[in-house]
Amino acid sequence: MEQKMPLYVKFPMVLLTIILTVTIMIYAKGVLVPLLISGLLAVLISPLSSWLENRGVPRLLAAFISLVALLGFLFGLAYFFYNQLIGFADELYLLERRMSEFIMIFNEFTEQHVEGAVPISFDDIQGATFNYLYENMASLTQGVIATATTLTIVFIIPIYIFLFLYFRQFLIEFIRRAFSEKHQDKVQKVIHKVKLVVQNYIVGMFIVILILAVLNSIALYGFGLRHALLFAVFAALLNVIPFLGPFIGATLPIVYAILTKDSFWYPFGIFLTFYVIQLAESNIFTPRIVGGKVSMNPLMTIIALLIGNFIWGLAGMILFIPGMAMMKVIFDEIDGMEPYGFLLGSTRRKKEKGITLQVPGARFNLFKKKKG
Repeated sequence: MEQKMPLYVKFPMVLLTIILTVTIMIYAKGVLVPLLISGLLAVLISPLSSWLENRGVPRLLAAFISLVALLGFLFGLAYFFYNQLIGFADELYLLERRMSEFIMIFNEFTEQHVEGAVPISFDDIQGATFNYLYENMASLTQGVIATATTLTIVFIIPIYIFLFLYFRQFLIEFIRRAFSEKHQDKVQKVIHKVKLVVQNYIVGMFIVILILAVLNSIALYGFGLRHALLFAVFAALLNVIPFLGPFIGATLPIVYAILTKDSFWYPFGIFLTFYVIQLAESNIFTPRIVGGKVSMNPLMTIIALLIGNFIWGLAGMILFIPGMAMMKVIFDEIDGMEPYGFLLGSTRRKKEKGITLQVPGARFNLFKKKKG
C-alpha cells in the first residue's frame, strides 16, 4: 500500500526546492539567459534550416545560412534605432528649453491660483536630469557595445544558436532516450507542441509588432510629431512586455508632445489613438495572429512578470512569458500535473469559439456562442 508523505514534511521540501531553484537561477543568470534566448531563436529559425536541408544543403551550411539571415535582421533593427537615437539626441537642448518654459508656467500658475503656496523649484532636478542625459547619451548610442552584457549577446548567443541548430536532432534524441519506451509517444507529442508554442509565439508577436508599428507611425505622423517613427517602433517592440510595455510605449510620445506642442489636444489625441490601437491589439490582432496555443490567464501573466523581473530583470519579464506557456504544455501531458497546466491556462475552454485570453496581452476578450 502506497504511503503518502505527511504535509509537514512535503511542504518544507517543496519550499526548499523552490528556494534553491530561484537561487541557482539568480546566480546562473549569465549562463541561463543567453542559453534560453539562443534556444528560442534557434527554434524560431529551425524551419528555415530544415527547409534548406531538405533541398540538399549540408546541415552545417544550412545552420550557418539560417544564422546569418537572423543576424542580418537583428543588425538592421539595431542600426535603425542607432540612427534614430542620434537624431533624437540632437534635440535634447530644445527639450531642455521647453521644460524650463513649462516649469515657469507651472510656478506662475501656482503663485496666482493657490493662496499661500510656495512655488516648487525644479531647477535642480531639471539640471541633474539633463546633465545625466548629456553625459550618458554617447554611451547609450555609441558606446553600448563596450558593456560585458552586450558582448555576451553579440558573440556568445550566435554561437549557441548555431550549435542548437546543428545538433537539434541530437538533442531531441537525447530527450527521447531519457524516458522509457512506453512514454515515447507522449514525449514526441510534448516536443512537437513546445516547438509550435515557441514558433507561434515569436512569429505571431513579430507580425503583431509590425502591425502596431505601422498603426503607431500613421497616428504619430498624423499629429505631426517629430521622431514619430522612433516612438512608433519602440512602442510596438515594448508590446512584448504585457501590461507595462504598452503603457511605457504610449507615455513617451505623450510626454514628448507635451514638451514640443503648443496645445494639450496633441497629447490627448495621442493618448486616445494609442488606447484605440491597444484595444485592437488585445481583442483582434494578438488573439487572431498569435493564436490560442500560448494562452495564459492574466493572473499568471502578472505573476510571471513579477517573478521574471525579480530573478532576471527585463530579460526575465520577456523570457518568462513563453517559458510559462511551455510549462503549461508540459504540465498538460504529465500525469498528476494537469491541475497546474489548468492554473496556467486561459479561463475559457478551447471548445468555445471566439477570442481567448492571450499572451502577451493576456486581456479579457469577447466570446461567441457556438452555433446550433
